[in-house]
Amino acid sequence: MTFRDLNLKKPLWNALDDLGYYTPTTIQAAGFNVMISGKDTIGIAQTGTGKTLAYLLPCLNMWEFSKEPHPQILVIVPTRELVTQVVSEVEKLTTYMNVAVCGVYGGTNMNTQAKRVLQGSDILVGTPGRILDLAKSGSLQLKQVKKVVIDEVDETLSLGFRPQLLNIFDFLPTKRQHMVFSATLSEEVSSFLDDYLIAPVRVEAARVGLPLEKIDQTCYRVPNFLSKVALLHHLIQHNDASSKILVFVSSRTLADLLFTQIESNLGDLLGVIHSNKAQNSRFETVRNFQIGTIRVLIATDLIARGIDVTDVSHVINFDIPESPENYIHRIGRTGRADKTGTAITFVTKKDESALLAIQVLMQQELVFTKLTEDVEFTDELLEFEKPKIIIPGKTSKLAQRENRGDSFHEKKAKNKKVNVRYDHKKAMQEKYGKPKKKRQK
Repeated sequence: MTFRDLNLKKPLWNALDDLGYYTPTTIQAAGFNVMISGKDTIGIAQTGTGKTLAYLLPCLNMWEFSKEPHPQILVIVPTRELVTQVVSEVEKLTTYMNVAVCGVYGGTNMNTQAKRVLQGSDILVGTPGRILDLAKSGSLQLKQVKKVVIDEVDETLSLGFRPQLLNIFDFLPTKRQHMVFSATLSEEVSSFLDDYLIAPVRVEAARVGLPLEKIDQTCYRVPNFLSKVALLHHLIQHNDASSKILVFVSSRTLADLLFTQIESNLGDLLGVIHSNKAQNSRFETVRNFQIGTIRVLIATDLIARGIDVTDVSHVINFDIPESPENYIHRIGRTGRADKTGTAITFVTKKDESALLAIQVLMQQELVFTKLTEDVEFTDELLEFEKPKIIIPGKTSKLAQRENRGDSFHEKKAKNKKVNVRYDHKKAMQEKYGKPKKKRQK
C-alpha cells in the first residue's frame, strides 16, 4: 500500500511527495479509514511508528475552510517539545493548503500567546495547562472544535493533567470526535477513555509491550553510580564517533550530576536536557543533537517524549525506569525509519524487580553482557546511595541552645489588669458610707 491508495486530498498527496513519504506505516494505514468515518479512535503504536501523521492526515483530510477564526482541530500533548514537533509536522503537510496552525505551551508569556490565538487558527496544538488558561481568559474559543486529539495520553495522565483535561472538555461542544494515541495502555488510561469516549474503535499497530525487532537489547550489572559513570565513558569511547547516544536518567538532579562527571571528557559533544532548563536552551540542545553537534545527550523520561531525533544509534538506560512502559518509550527512540539500533541498560541490585517487570511486559528475557577488563568499578558510594541506618526505639534529640534565655517574661503593667464584676452597692458604701438606693422614676 502507498499513500496514493488512501482517500487523501490532492494537496496532501503533493505534500507527502515533497517530503518523500510514499508508504504509510502500519498505524497510519490501519487507522485512516476508522478516523475518516468519524468514530472515536484509540491508536496503540510504539514510539517511532508514525503516530503523528496517523492522526494528522485524517484530520487534515476532513478539514474544511471556514471564515471563523476559531480552531476546528485541537491537539493536546504533554510537553512543549511535542507542541513544536506537531506544529512543524502540520506546516510540512499543509504546504498546498490554506491552514493556519498555532502552538501554545506553558513557561512563556501567556499574553503573547493570547494575541497569537486571537489572530485566528484552524488547528491549535498545546499542553493542557496553557490551553485551559487561554480558554478561561476568553482568548481561546473552543466551541468550533470538531476533532480532539490527545497524543501520548498515558504520559498526559501520569503527569497529573486529568483535571485540566476534564475542564477543557467543558469548553468543547458536545458533538465532537476523539482520537487518542499512546504507545501503552494502562488500566488508568483505559478507565479514563471508557468514561469519556463513545464506543471507541481500537487500532493497534503492534501488541503492547512488544520490543522493536530492529533494536539489539543488552544489560550490564553495575554496583553503583560511579561505576555506571566509568562504564558509560567506556561505551562512549568505544563507539563510532558519528554515533548519537541518548542517555536516560531517573531525575533532573542525577542528570546534572552525570553531566558534571563526564563533561571534562566530552566537552561540547555533551548535552543535558530536563524540565528545569530554560525553554530556548532545551530547543537549542535538541537541535544540536539532531544535526550532530552534540553526540551524547542526557535526558529524563518527560523530556524524551518531545525528542524527535533521527539516527539515534544508542539508547543507554543509565537508570532503569520505574515503569516498564517507559522502557518501551525509551528504546523506541532508536531503530527508527528502517534502521537498526542498540539499547543498553545498567542494572544494580535494587533494579532487579523493575527489570523483571520489563521482561514480563515484553515477554522476553534480556541478555546480560560480560564486562571487559578495561572498565574498573569502584566500591565508593555517593551520599544518596549510602544506606540509612535506623536504630529501633532510639530517636535523635535536638541539640540544646547555649545561653538560652527565660521562656517566660514578666508581664507589663497594662497586661496585669484583671477584669472583675462591678458591684454598685459596694461602690456606694465605699463612697458615701452607706448604701445608696436608686430612686424610682
